[in-house]
Amino acid sequence: MGRPSTTSRPTSRARTLRELIDSLPPERAGAVFTHSSWAAERTASYERLEFLGDSVLELSVARTLFDSFPGFSEGRMAKVRSHVVSRASCAVVARELGLGERLRAEATGPPEEVERLARNRNVLAALLEAAIAAVYLEHGFEATEGAIVEAFAPRIEYALTSHVDHKTELQEQLARTGRTVSYTTLHVDGPPHDRSFTAAAMIGEEVAGTGVGRSKKDAEQQAAREALVAVNGAGGDGDPASPGTV
Repeated sequence: MGRPSTTSRPTSRARTLRELIDSLPPERAGAVFTHSSWAAERTASYERLEFLGDSVLELSVARTLFDSFPGFSEGRMAKVRSHVVSRASCAVVARELGLGERLRAEATGPPEEVERLARNRNVLAALLEAAIAAVYLEHGFEATEGAIVEAFAPRIEYALTSHVDHKTELQEQLARTGRTVSYTTLHVDGPPHDRSFTAAAMIGEEVAGTGVGRSKKDAEQQAAREALVAVNGAGGDGDPASPGTV
């Protein structure tokens, strides 16, 4: 079962987030690239836009997760969204869109301060959220949402494949049918400085999955992952948790 596309909405005629930001009229773009230390009044900086853009970003990501993954629980969607909209994730997208360079080009502050700010993760994230708000005010939610989802698609993919809590997902999935899971350590191999743990995920009295890791926690996560495949293969609800379809 393949993963539903996180960019499934038509984009052939849609403008990218970079294009929408680049085409902002001066009166909207001005505040986006104004740090509070350069503004005559704090409200003339990007901070108010940042507040609005944060909400637009969260709603866009929440909607695409809700639409694209009907088998996801509320808890799993919240975890994925939290990673996607994090400061670190926003800073990555801001760099990809060249917002640091734009800040350098339009800054009115001292060059050394400008350079420091243009490299700062929190500032880059704030610039992105401010730019999203400006695009939303200029073009409305529909155009902005599609552009956001496209720009953040790699971050969504990364969150889906790299930051999955298999134990929580298995627990939530089993709870729907009144079942529970427990974990037991089967083997501990190797010297103290180079241990390898083998764990089993137990559903009732049966071993539903086993996993190996450098810690008990890692081994249990791998066991839960294998158990999810078994549960779904046996007709359980939810999305399969194989490596390509987590």
